[in-house]
Amino acid sequence: MAASPEWGSQYFRHLQLKDLDDYLCDLPVTTLDRLYNHPATCMTVFRELPELARHYVLRTLFTDQPIPESLFTTWIKKDYYNHHVGSVKKLKALRIWKETTAGGPNRCEMNSTFQYNLKMAICGGGRPWIDSATTLEPDKRNREPDFLDKYATERWETVLYFMTGSYDNSETGVSQDVIRILVLSGLMKCESPGSSPVISPAGFQFLLMDRSSQVWYFMLQYLETVEARGMDLVECLSFLFQLSFSTPGKDYPTDGLTECQLKMLQHLREIGLVFQRKRTSKRYYPTKLAVDFTFSSSEKSSQLSKTQDGFIVIETNYRVYAYTDSSLQVALVGLFCEILCRFPNLCVAVLTRESCHQALSSGISAEQILHFLQTRAHPEMQKKTPIIPPTISDQVRLWEMERSRMKFTEGVLYNQFLSQDDFDTLRKYAEDLGVLIWANSLKRVVVVSRSGHDDVKRFWKRHKT
Repeated sequence: MAASPEWGSQYFRHLQLKDLDDYLCDLPVTTLDRLYNHPATCMTVFRELPELARHYVLRTLFTDQPIPESLFTTWIKKDYYNHHVGSVKKLKALRIWKETTAGGPNRCEMNSTFQYNLKMAICGGGRPWIDSATTLEPDKRNREPDFLDKYATERWETVLYFMTGSYDNSETGVSQDVIRILVLSGLMKCESPGSSPVISPAGFQFLLMDRSSQVWYFMLQYLETVEARGMDLVECLSFLFQLSFSTPGKDYPTDGLTECQLKMLQHLREIGLVFQRKRTSKRYYPTKLAVDFTFSSSEKSSQLSKTQDGFIVIETNYRVYAYTDSSLQVALVGLFCEILCRFPNLCVAVLTRESCHQALSSGISAEQILHFLQTRAHPEMQKKTPIIPPTISDQVRLWEMERSRMKFTEGVLYNQFLSQDDFDTLRKYAEDLGVLIWANSLKRVVVVSRSGHDDVKRFWKRHKT
């Protein structure tokens, strides 16, 4: 084994959290055209567009003829030309606008299906978005919004708590279907065939996301599996978009759902996006998780900063006090801290070199640890500048640098050369071949990569003969 210095190495891959627009742009053209057959889908896509793109759509929504692209540039100032280019590119990628030569060159026309259904969504008309063959009678055990919020939080935190490894799925109620998605998405991994899944480096990053981003990422991974389950992706997406326009606390009938959507309803029920008293129940209640999860990343971050209450206090002696009664939050703190003691509404922990190295080896970075502590800092700590004491932040980064100073590379060692000429000949051949890892002329030692070992070995045999 040979080592070479490499400062600032990264041992993990950041999760790719796509926006709804980016996800839809990657779909096949035929899938997009089918999606635009429903007003709820068109309205969802419209509200997720950049602000300038929404402005363009509204100004051309009631135009039934191709429009020259040069006309759009007259609607903006020169300083915003880059925004104009990005908006037009986004509209074309989503097939909302299509290039055409009718009426002249460099013209665009709106997708007729999208145009028709967006008009219906904005102006009204058409069939109800959630069809119902019968009218639901008032629910004798109607569920209040507070109950649904608590239910959604408990179900979703059950999934997160399972990822921390505190309990197995039989104790937490996590279904095998949810575990399958966690494994296929790379959030958890099985060390050996038949073993219980454990959290992966990507899973650590997932746990530190805000709630809406977590749900959106999980649903993206779920949508990747629907076709393998024999389900229709367009029907699943349409159902999700319908839920995003539903009212939390209001019950909706199941008789208007397709077989594919009924199957999906049971999957959403397991993670808290909808509440259904039992599988055969003829009504379901969407929760706020289902209504809010299609927001863009920037809106999620702003909502998090407004609604999340801080509960962590950090001292310069590396003590961490978490004023919470949530077992999930305590488990998250325990990912990179050593838990000393726990009370009903307080957890006392300490940041140590060993606890941070354990988190770093699992894929979590120093910046993620500091971001977690900063975004969840107690209101009294947020009054200070900086929020986290420099003693703590500098030390956590130094502990990360300890692991980044060396990069281990597998190689083959050549030594015991009979002469300096033999050493120089082999070293030069390995260097010219691009497989030399390390060499020491004083000790006459050469290390080559494993992939280049066979070529160097054959050369050395020819050279000796």
